Amino acid sequence: MKKRLFSMILISILCISTAACGNTSGGTASTNRTTITIAARDGSFSDVINAVKADFEESHNCSLNVLSFSADDIRNNTIEDSQKETGSYDIIMIDDPLMPEYIEKNILCNLTQLGYTDDEDFVEKSRLLGKDPYPLGATYALPFSGNVQLIFYNESVTGSDIDLTNWQSIYESCLEANKSGKKGYAIRGQSGNPIVSDFLPILWSYGGDIFEDHNVILDSQESRDALEFYCKLYSTGENYEKNDLVNAISSGEAGIALGWPSWFISGTGASAKIAQIPGKRDKNSEVLPTGEIGNWLMGITSNSSNKELALETIKYLTSKDVQVKALDYGGVPTRTSIFRDKAILDKYPFFEAIYSGTNNSRVRPRTAKWSSIEEVFGQELVKCINGEQSVDDTIRISQQKIEGLASQ
Repeated sequence: MKKRLFSMILISILCISTAACGNTSGGTASTNRTTITIAARDGSFSDVINAVKADFEESHNCSLNVLSFSADDIRNNTIEDSQKETGSYDIIMIDDPLMPEYIEKNILCNLTQLGYTDDEDFVEKSRLLGKDPYPLGATYALPFSGNVQLIFYNESVTGSDIDLTNWQSIYESCLEANKSGKKGYAIRGQSGNPIVSDFLPILWSYGGDIFEDHNVILDSQESRDALEFYCKLYSTGENYEKNDLVNAISSGEAGIALGWPSWFISGTGASAKIAQIPGKRDKNSEVLPTGEIGNWLMGITSNSSNKELALETIKYLTSKDVQVKALDYGGVPTRTSIFRDKAILDKYPFFEAIYSGTNNSRVRPRTAKWSSIEEVFGQELVKCINGEQSVDDTIRISQQKIEGLASQ
């Protein structure tokens, strides 16, 4: 009897010990903590979340599990995961041009229906990116990181008196750089998103566009003039991959390029001079909005089992306090109050150009087919800059291919 009693006590002790070990994480019982899994963009985006998450975890008795992915992997993984009844991710980061695709595939939860009310401190152009129908529908995502295409240049190549108000003046400065043995204009001319993003601001400055009222209007004289100019501008410089382009401008190998603030800005400052993309083709042209806005947003998945806590999480991660902390990691804010804060502007004077550029930016076409359109249009643009296809054929064929995609 004594042996039997001793065995029962021993078994009880072992069970209690095992349960205790299995239920602790950092000293807190895991059974009392909800885990919110975030599919985040790799690099500084994930770094920021990991740096600030502890306060939220403590105040909400939860754990934020941050999974870092490349831009392509976030899209591919979240689309695949959306087919599950209960998703692996509660929160996903979204490259804003993909919003229509995510909405069409029912990947995102309607935040307005969850009780979210718009925060007017967000810069309006950034805030509207998370709405569907764009720009006045319900809110599906909040702007986590600001980004707008800007001009980046090295004064040692271009000179400090460069006229950045129109594209013709930029071209003339690039020719002068060539005379001194430097490369003038650097492009990111790889097929797909890189070259399409690089060309669109010039297309817009020439009064061209891809869509108008859902109709494809690329086949125009404005488009031909813009592409001819783009090829001429490219002849002064070189075609680079992203990291090489940043190094070329920062080091003074090349004079000027389009880019995104997150490429050139770190916690210690900017590695090149920054200006808003010109909206004029020449000095006498009408000023048009040209800089692509490209915010990274945060949304909640439709198949998340923790939607209410996930909403509190993205409100926290896009809050003013967190965005201020993110500045030390090269973060770009999306809140007006931060952009207008004098102390912050004194430390980051280039925020003025980012704020101005955001307010004068343009969204890429709001279509669920955008990724496919970038792919086919980019293929044709690459043929053109490589001299394999004429400007006229490039525009005509691109029109036909984009029309085919749009009609599917």
